[in-house]
This record gives sequence, structure tokens and C-alpha cells, in this order.
Amino acid sequence: MADAFGAALKGPRAPMDTDAVRAAYKRQADTYDSWFGLISRHSRRAVVDAVNKAPGEQVLEVGVGTGLALPLYSPAKRVTGIDLSSEMLLKARARAAALGLRNIEDLAEMDATATTFPDGHFDIAVAMFVASVVPKPRALLAELKRIVKPGGTILLVNHFAQDRGPIWWIEHALAPASSLIGWHPDFKLGHIFDPTDLAAAKITNMPPLGLFRLVELTNRPGQ
Repeated sequence: MADAFGAALKGPRAPMDTDAVRAAYKRQADTYDSWFGLISRHSRRAVVDAVNKAPGEQVLEVGVGTGLALPLYSPAKRVTGIDLSSEMLLKARARAAALGLRNIEDLAEMDATATTFPDGHFDIAVAMFVASVVPKPRALLAELKRIVKPGGTILLVNHFAQDRGPIWWIEHALAPASSLIGWHPDFKLGHIFDPTDLAAAKITNMPPLGLFRLVELTNRPGQ
């Protein structure tokens, strides 16, 4: 078990830098909603439902993309969204304006692993489909723990690689194309979470075919 976890810490193949991420999502900005929006719809609704049920008003959405989740938030939640892609953010801002979403406080271009927010600024942070995108996923989790209040809620929904089976073969076949598609198909839970996190987390498989998993954590600084 220790050997397996140690291997997981090495990270997925072909790590991407922020420029590669920006380039990938610039290419996909015009088509993202039509293909990925459909595949990820159930997971997106599930994670926003969890946000809406969580205590507190101030919400950070990491990887807001084109803003597909923005209309789903309760009006009682005050939402800030960040993303690395300026092209995606243009679409998110247009969506929020067209729908008159007054609870969206800001949509900003920002690196999720090094934000400008003060410690404990948010009640809830949600990272949708970005854990397998950022070059340093553990830095992402550390930053979320910093900017969420102690006892606050951290939610991540993402694709996490299988250990075996036909989907495992597909994940490993796609892994060398990570920079082109914009995420790591061979990304595993151990690449971002340590055993303490996983022991305390609630993990839920999402359709279709368990392609995504929702991970819910209560923020415990120092753990």
C-alpha cells in the first residue's frame, strides 16, 4: 500500500505549465459547452447542490470556465469565480450579464494555486474539473485550505483515474496527449490528497460510469 501511494505522489505523466493550460482552453472555448458541458452536467449539478446546502454565503468557484454552473447557485450565495483562461471568462461574464445573476460578485483571471485572497476569506470553495489541470495539484489544495475559513467546506469534482478495467486503458492511452486536451486522464486521488484528507473525505461516484468523483472535505487547518 505504501509503495502504491508513493507511486501516486510522483504525479501524472507530462505535467503541464500554466501556458499549456491557457492554450488548451483557448482552443476549446467555443466548443466547451457543447461537449464537456453535456458530459459533466450531472456532476456540476451535484456539486452546486452541495454548495447550496453548505453553511455560509461566500463561495469561490475555481475553474469557473464559461460559467455553466453560475445559474445553479442559490441567490443567497455570493459567488466569486476564477479561471486561467481569459477566453472562458469572457463567456462567463456574458452569461452572468445575460441572465442577470446579481449574486455573482466577481469573475477574475487568476492562478488557483496562488490567489490574492486573504486567509479564511470564503465559507466554501469548489473546484470543478481543475485538479487534473493545474501543474501542482497539492498547491491547489493547500491554497483552498488557506482561503477557506476553519470549519468551512471544500468540494472538488474531477475525473480520477481508475486502477483497472477498460476505462484504465483509455486513460493511459490518452495520457501523452494531456497538453493537447488540457487535463491529465491518468490523474489519481493520491496526486492531490494525502491519506489524512482521504480518511476524512466523503467521496461520491458520479455518472456517467463513475467518470467523475465528488470529494467533500471540512477544512481543518494544519491537517
